[in-house]
Order: sequence, then structure tokens, then C-alpha cells
Amino acid sequence: MLIPIPADRRGRRFSQLIVGLLLYGLTMGLMVRAVLGLDPWDVFHSGLTHVLARWVDISYGTVITIVSVLVLLLWIPLRQRPGVGTLLNAAIIGWTTDATLSIVPPMDNLSVRIGLLVLAVLGNAVAGGLYIGAGLGPGPRDGLMTGLVARGVGSVRLVRTCLELSVLGAGALLGGQIGFGTAVYAVAIGPLLQLVLPRLTIGTVPMDLVRRVRRSRRTRPEPSET
Repeated sequence: MLIPIPADRRGRRFSQLIVGLLLYGLTMGLMVRAVLGLDPWDVFHSGLTHVLARWVDISYGTVITIVSVLVLLLWIPLRQRPGVGTLLNAAIIGWTTDATLSIVPPMDNLSVRIGLLVLAVLGNAVAGGLYIGAGLGPGPRDGLMTGLVARGVGSVRLVRTCLELSVLGAGALLGGQIGFGTAVYAVAIGPLLQLVLPRLTIGTVPMDLVRRVRRSRRTRPEPSET
């Protein structure tokens, strides 16, 4: 059963959600093209894509979608209820990332790549603020974290850190993209999201969710550059 859709400002909620998810996929694609390192979950996605591509013809965005579905299955024992935004998150972001990678070619110029990284991190924070602030359900990965916290596994800080260190380590072992951009994302995304999220939150989104997301983003692990 899905989380009920809030009754107020539904038109804006859905439009903001869709824009946020499209922008999120776009920024993920730009960060891949920067080739300066990815955020922890995308290190895992890129590593898994690298391994699977040896046996099957599979795109980066398809791997993102598959991982989203598998993470959603982990919600079942946690008794987490997805929202419309949760399902659209799993369906849209991977496709948009692939579309971005098909349009934006690989770059050789370091200055251009740094510019892409900066644009990707800034845009990712805005995208996160848009889809979280719409109040139509968390993304699969954020929902896994909040579900574990709700079941008493640990604090937001502990659970978030353990999850992201786990996927970062697994991604590194699989050959995922770790670099300067990984550290930049880890340091910058918390303050940026804290800045934009209150301004993009609509109506009756519970403020405890806003505060929880702020704390979880601020406590992202800061992996070393490789």
C-alpha cells in the first residue's frame, strides 16, 4: 500500500517531483562525464555496470534502476511504505541518466570536466530538494536508511554512514569511479541541501523528515581521493 498523497497543492507537488527526478538523473549523468569521482551509491552503480558489462549489454541507467528495485524489496521486511515519488524515483532517474550520457559526450579538457562536476553537485542538491520537498515519498535508498532507523538498528548518523561506506567499498572493489569528485560531493551536498530544502518543501511535509534528511546529508562519509 502506498503512502497517501497529501491533499494540498497536488499539481505543484507532482510537477516539482518530476522536475526534481529529471534534474537528478541529468546531474548524475554530468558527474559521470566529469570522470572525477562519483557519490558513494554511484560508485557502486558504476562498479556494478563495469562488472556486468563483461557478460551482458547493459547501460549505467539500467543498473541504477535494477538497484533501486532491489533496494525497494528490502523495504518489505522493514515494513516501509513507498510513495508515488518512491516508485517514480526508481523508474525515472536511471532512464534520465542514460539519456544524459547519450547526449553529453566524454570530455578531455580538465577545466570543462571540473565545470561539469561543480554543475552536477549544485544541480544534484537542487534536484534532491525538489523531489524530497514534494512530499510524495523518499527515494529507495533514503527510505532504506529511514526504515532501518525506525526499526532501531541505529541512529541516522550510524545507519547512513554504514550504508554509504558499504556501497562505497563494494563499488571500489568492483572498479567503480572514486576520485576528487567523491570527496567534493561528500563535503558539499549536506550544506547545499540544507540551504535549498526548506525553500522547496511544500505545505504539510513533516518537518521531522526535513530535519532527518538534513542530518543524514550532513553526516555523509568523506572518502579519500584516489
